[in-house]
Amino acid sequence: MSHASEDPPPVATHTVSVVIPVYQGEKTLEVLVQELLALGHDARTPGGHRFEVSEVLLVFDHGPDGSAEVIRRLAEEQSVVRPIWLSRNFGQHAATLAGMASSGGDWIVTMDEDGQHDPADLPRMLDVAMAEHAPLVYAEPTNPPPHGPVRNAASKAAKWLFVRVLSSGQVPSFESYRLVLGELGRSVAAYAGSGVYLDVAIGWVADRSARCPVRLRQEGRASGYSFRRLLSHFWRLVLSSGTRTLRLVSVTGVVFAVLGFVLAAYYTLTRLTTDQVVQGWTSTMVAVLVGTGMVLFALGVIAEYVGVAVSMAMGKPPYLIATDPERGPLGRRLNDAPLRDSRR
Repeated sequence: MSHASEDPPPVATHTVSVVIPVYQGEKTLEVLVQELLALGHDARTPGGHRFEVSEVLLVFDHGPDGSAEVIRRLAEEQSVVRPIWLSRNFGQHAATLAGMASSGGDWIVTMDEDGQHDPADLPRMLDVAMAEHAPLVYAEPTNPPPHGPVRNAASKAAKWLFVRVLSSGQVPSFESYRLVLGELGRSVAAYAGSGVYLDVAIGWVADRSARCPVRLRQEGRASGYSFRRLLSHFWRLVLSSGTRTLRLVSVTGVVFAVLGFVLAAYYTLTRLTTDQVVQGWTSTMVAVLVGTGMVLFALGVIAEYVGVAVSMAMGKPPYLIATDPERGPLGRRLNDAPLRDSRR
C-alpha cells in the first residue's frame, strides 16, 4: 500500500530584534529604519534561513538634537518601531543594555545610529551564527572605520591591548555591530552592573563567538564621541576586564624590585672591585621617583576597582527606563486642555 508523500515541516522563522541606542540620530534614523524595514517579512538569508525583523527598538539616550521627535514619528508610522525612553543620559552601553532587556526576538542585533552599519549585512551574520553554531557574531570590518587616522589608530591599539593583555582570550574581537542570541542578551542585560563593559559581560557567558566580514559605510553625521568620552570608554573596558590589571601591576612591581636589587649589586661590586666612586644622588632620586610612581599607580587602580564595587553595592542602576516625557506628567501644559475646578 502506497502512502502519499508528506510535506516537510515548515522551517521556523528567526525573529530578530534590532536595538539602536540613539544620541544624535536626527539626520540618520529615518533612513536606517527604512533600510531595516526593507528586509521585509519572511525574508531569507543567502544560506536559506527564514527571518524577519520583528521589532526595532530605538533607545533615546537624551542627546542634544531632535532625535526624540524623530523617534515619536517613526513609532507612530511603523508598528515595528518601539521607542525606549531613558530617564537621563546613561551612555551607549547602558542604552544598549536597556534595549536588549526590552527585546523579545530570537536574536538581538545591536548597531549604531550613524549609518556606518549596513542592515544588509544582517542576513549574512545570521548565516554565520547558524553555520558555526555560535550564539554571538561580531561584524569584522574589512575597511578602516570612517573616522580620523588618530582615532582609528587609538581604537586599534586599545582593542589589541584588551585582547592580548587584559581579556585572557574571552573576547577575540568586538564591535558595536553584533548579533547575539536573544535569551543570552536579555540575561546579560538583567545582571550586568553599572560600569560593566558590554562585550566583557557577554564574553562571560558566551561559550564561543564568530566573526562576519562587513564593509563600513561613511557616517551620516559627525561622531558624538570626544577624546574624553573615548578615554572613559577605554577605562571602563580596562576595569571590566577583572583583576588581570592588578596582576600586571603586581608583576611590574616585582620586576622593578628585581631591577633594584640588580642595580644595588652592580654598584656594590663596582665599588669593591674598582676605584670608581659611585654617585648616589642620581640613583637615589631615580629609585624614589620610580618606586613612588608605581605605588601611586597601583593605589589608583585599586581605588578604581573599589569605586566600581561601591557603585554596585549601593545599587546604582546601569540604566532606568521611563515614559516618554512628552506623554507623561511633564508634558502636560496648561494650554493643552481646560483647567478643571478641583472643588468639583
